[in-house]
Amino acid sequence: MSTYQMGEYDVIVIGAGHAGCEAGLACARLGKRTLMLSINLEAVAMMACNPSIGGTGKGHLVREIDALGGQMGLNIDKTFIQSRMLNTAKGPAVHSLRAQADKNEYHIEMKKTLEQEPLLQMKQGEVVDLLLEEKIPGQKKVCGVVLRTGSTYRGKAVILATGTFLGGKVFIGDSVYESGPNGLAPSTELARRLREHGLPMRRFKTGTPARALAQSLDYDKMLPQDGDPEVVPFSFMNDHLEVEGGQVRCWLTYTNEKTHEVIRANFHRSALFGGQIEGIGPRYCPSIEDKVNRFADKKRHQTFIEPEGRYTDEVYIQGMSSSLPEDVQDAFYRTIEGLEHLEIVRPAYAIEYDCIDPLALKASLENRQIEGLFCAGQFNGSSGYEEAAAQGLMAGINAVQKLEGKDPFILDRSEGYIGVLIDDLVTKGTNEPYRIMTSRAEYRLLLRQDNADLRLTEKSYRIGLASEERYQKMLHKKEMLQRETDRLQRLVVQPEVINPILEEAGSTKISAPVPLIDLLRRPEVRYEMTAPADPARPVLSRHEQQALEVQIRYEGYIEKQIRQVERFRRLEQRVLPEDLDYLSIDGLRIEARQKLDQLRPVSVGQASRISGVSPADINVLLIHLERMRRGRKKSEE
Repeated sequence: MSTYQMGEYDVIVIGAGHAGCEAGLACARLGKRTLMLSINLEAVAMMACNPSIGGTGKGHLVREIDALGGQMGLNIDKTFIQSRMLNTAKGPAVHSLRAQADKNEYHIEMKKTLEQEPLLQMKQGEVVDLLLEEKIPGQKKVCGVVLRTGSTYRGKAVILATGTFLGGKVFIGDSVYESGPNGLAPSTELARRLREHGLPMRRFKTGTPARALAQSLDYDKMLPQDGDPEVVPFSFMNDHLEVEGGQVRCWLTYTNEKTHEVIRANFHRSALFGGQIEGIGPRYCPSIEDKVNRFADKKRHQTFIEPEGRYTDEVYIQGMSSSLPEDVQDAFYRTIEGLEHLEIVRPAYAIEYDCIDPLALKASLENRQIEGLFCAGQFNGSSGYEEAAAQGLMAGINAVQKLEGKDPFILDRSEGYIGVLIDDLVTKGTNEPYRIMTSRAEYRLLLRQDNADLRLTEKSYRIGLASEERYQKMLHKKEMLQRETDRLQRLVVQPEVINPILEEAGSTKISAPVPLIDLLRRPEVRYEMTAPADPARPVLSRHEQQALEVQIRYEGYIEKQIRQVERFRRLEQRVLPEDLDYLSIDGLRIEARQKLDQLRPVSVGQASRISGVSPADINVLLIHLERMRRGRKKSEE
C-alpha cells in the first residue's frame, strides 16, 4: 500500500469515545493543534452500554473531571433525563450522583462541542499503524499514524484511546464475528501492529444487555424508580438545572426461579461457558448467566428498565448482559414480571477486545517503551465511561506537559479519585476490567463529590486548562465557606427561637443559648432548615451549602484524615532516582528487585504499593537511600 502525508499536528488522538473526547479537548484547550481520528464519527461519546453517567464512585470521577475543566459533567447536565443521588442513607464520603442520559443527545452535544473547539479537528478514518523512529538504538519515539487509506499524519505525541474497538469480537451464542461495539467496524490491523511493536497486550471482555421496545412492557407489574425532586448538577459551573418535559421514570423488576431454570438449561449454549471467550470479564458487572452460575442460592436478581432517550422507544435492560443465543434471550427475558411480551430490537452480546497491561505505563499514562505514546480508557484495562474520561483528560494534559518540557501533571491518592484510579492501574495492574469504587480510596472523606472543585480547580488553572470563570467561581465558594463557618461560630441562637425547628427535625431541644454551628453538627439538622432562626444569613448556592454542611458536621474526622494524609505524603515525597539500580541492592528479595526494576516507581510511597514489594523491602530501600544521601554529603565535604 502506498502512503502519503496529509498533515502535521501537535497531538493525535486515536479514538473518539469518552477517553478520546476528553483527551482531544484538553490538548486543544491547552493550545495544541490536535487531530482526533475515529473509525466512525457516530462513535463520538457513544454510550454503547449503559445510558447513564455517574454512580457509586463514578460520580466522584465526573465531578473531578469537571473541576479540572473537562467536559463530561457539562455534557450530562445538558442531556440528562433523570437524576438521582445515590447512597444518601450513608455518609457524605460515598454520596454519588448518577444521571440517566438521552444517549443520542449526549453524543450530539459532545460532537458539537468538539466541532466548535478551534484547535481540534475530527476526521473519520481507521488507524492501522503507528509511525515510530529510533532516537537511540532500542529506544523508540512515536511520530505519527498511518490510516487504512494510506494517508499518514505526523504528530509529536499520540494518545491511544481505542475503547473496545481494538481487536473487537462479538459473541452471541455460538455466533462469533469480528465487530466493534454496537455493530460498528472493529480495529483489527492496529491490534496486530501494536503487538508487533512489542506492547504487552491482553484480552478483556465486557457485555451489554438487550434493548427492547418500551411499548411491549407491562409497567403495572414493575416498581417505579423516579428521579430526585431537586436536581443536583454534575458541573460546578451549574447551580440549578431545569428538566424540560420533566424527568423520565425508570422501573425495577426481578428475575425469578423460572428465569434461572431457562438459563441453567442453556449454559452449554453460552459463549461464556462454551470456551469461545478467552478474555477476562468484569467481576463487578457479570453477565446474567454468570450471576446464576456463581450465586446459585440466590432466588432473584434485580433488573432496571431504563429509557434510552426521549425520542426513542428503546429501553435498556440493566443487569442482564448475556452471551446466550437470541432464542434463549427471548425465552429468559420473557419469564420476568413485566417483560412477558417483550420485543427485543437489539440482542445482548459479549464483546472481547485488546488492551494493554497498564504496568507498562508511567503515572503520566505515557508508555514506558515508546516515547510520546500516551494511553487512556479501556485500552488501559479499565471499564466504564467515567474511568475512561478521567484517564483521557489526564493523558491529554500530560501529552501537552511533555511537549512543553514540563513535569507531568500527576494527582496522588490523597488528591482525587483520579489519582487512585491511575495509581492502581500503573502500580498494581489489573487482571480484569478495573472499576473505581469508593472503597478503593483510603482518604475518601477528603475526596468527596462536594469539594472536588476546592481540591482540583486551582491545580488545573495553574497549567492553563481550568478557565478564569471556573477559577473565580471556586475562589468565591472557598471564601463564602470560610466566612459562613466563622459567622456560624459567632452566631448564638436562643432556645425559644431554635427549639420549634429542632422539634420538627426530631432533634433534642436546648435549654440555654448555643452557637448555631454546634446544632449543625447534629446529623438530623440541615443548614437550610435553620434559616428561620437566622434571617441575616447570606445566599449560598447548592454546591456551597453541601460543602458547608459536610465541613461542619465531620470536622473532627476530616482533621484526623488530614493527619493520615500528611504521613502518606512523607513517603510520596521520598523521590526515587530514575537510574536507581534495584537489582544490585543487597537485602531486597528477588521478587522485589524484579518488580521495582520493571515498574521504576517515582517515590517510596508508590514502591510500597507494588504487588510483591513487602514492608521489609521498603525498609531496605529506605536504608539504601539514606546511605546514598550520606555518601553524597561526604563526597561534597
